[in-house]
Amino acid sequence: MALLNSPLPQPAERPTVLRHLDPWLEGAARNRGVAVVLAAVAAAAVMGVSEAAFWGADQALAQSQARHVARDEGLRLRELLTNAETAQRGFLLTGRDDYLAPVKLAERELPAVLKSLRGQYESSDWAALVQDASLRANEKLSELQLVIKLYREGNTPAWQGLVESDIGREKMQAVRDAVAQLDRHELAQIAQERDAVYRSLTWGRLGVHGLTLLSLFGLAIFLRRNEALHKARRQHADELALERDRLDREVARRTAELTELARHLQTVREDERARLARELHDELGALLTAAKLDVARIRRMTKTAVDIDERLKHMSELLDQGIALKRRIIEDLRPSALSNLGLVPALEILTQEFEQRSGLQLSLELNDAPSDEADRLALYRLVQEALTNILRHAKARHVRVSLGEADGWLQLHIRDDGQGFNPEAVGAGHHGLLGMRYRIESLGGTLQLLSAPGRGTLVLARLPYRAPPPAEAAAAPDADTPA
Repeated sequence: MALLNSPLPQPAERPTVLRHLDPWLEGAARNRGVAVVLAAVAAAAVMGVSEAAFWGADQALAQSQARHVARDEGLRLRELLTNAETAQRGFLLTGRDDYLAPVKLAERELPAVLKSLRGQYESSDWAALVQDASLRANEKLSELQLVIKLYREGNTPAWQGLVESDIGREKMQAVRDAVAQLDRHELAQIAQERDAVYRSLTWGRLGVHGLTLLSLFGLAIFLRRNEALHKARRQHADELALERDRLDREVARRTAELTELARHLQTVREDERARLARELHDELGALLTAAKLDVARIRRMTKTAVDIDERLKHMSELLDQGIALKRRIIEDLRPSALSNLGLVPALEILTQEFEQRSGLQLSLELNDAPSDEADRLALYRLVQEALTNILRHAKARHVRVSLGEADGWLQLHIRDDGQGFNPEAVGAGHHGLLGMRYRIESLGGTLQLLSAPGRGTLVLARLPYRAPPPAEAAAAPDADTPA
């Protein structure tokens, strides 16, 4: 009883490391918001520098691309006119029309090229030069076309005069000079745009490097404080683990003590039942038997007195009922068949009496297996409790009880075809099978209750196989020997 009166384990006093950890935890909670804001600012700064460098480089590259397009158009203008002039000279020398393909190409593409050039320099200081170059290019193309026309007409002096004059050369030279000036201008502008891209990338690089170094410095400070915090948390976790282990050991010890206490109380109760059964059998049985013998003698002595004979006959019937009641009480307290005949005969007697009393149909499949007294008594009480519950709650028509040994375990199955129930929904106050569960588990076994609404119930008990001691096995009578 000292176990029941002992105080429950109290948690240990808060360790010193936990008290020192509190300021760190409070500081971490306060600085967490600041750290998030600083991280957001640093991320925004890096993104801002990166975006500024990107847009600056992108704008410079776009302008450089436009410069390249303008330069390519000027070079294309010069190429078209040069090829057309060369083709004209070849045609004049050979008279073959296939030499005129560049001239026809120039006639098709030259208007678009001139239009593109004028669009590129429309609002700049070079618009006049481009306009003059366009005029000279059209005049040069017209001069080439006129020479070809005169050649086809056979007017040799006319086309030779045009070719030998300096008019075409001057126009072509004017176009070349304008294209050269535009090319030099565009090359200079492309160099400036390239320098702008380099500057943008350089500033972006320096900004990203600077912000990265600043972020690394902040990260180093954060990691240092974070490592200190984690160290304190590890110490905290170690303290908690030690406390948890201590409480686990205390719970395990108390659980073992309570299990042993429950087993002891079960043993004491069964021993008390056995003692009461013996006293009822010995003392009350002797008294009732002696009273019955005295009644029988009195009846023989008073055969002439009818009233007295009826009274004595009634008293004899009451004594018989008392003897029967005494036997039932004794069997309930401590079944004599279990001690004298064994587990299987005791279960057969129990189920037979239950079948007669309840009207249910019982099927037995009992295989005798050696076991010690505690196991036999626990299995007998389990069957007794299960049959009582079936009679009260199951509304079953058939019950099947099986007992056997398999894989080193004694296994007892009790199945009914009743209405079943949900084991998870059973409330407090149902102590019968709960007590049996702890009784079976205290012997090293397991008890399972499987049921569902409308599907009956199965009670499965398993106990480790333990052969009875040699003295008990020798003292036990044979199951076929009448008691």
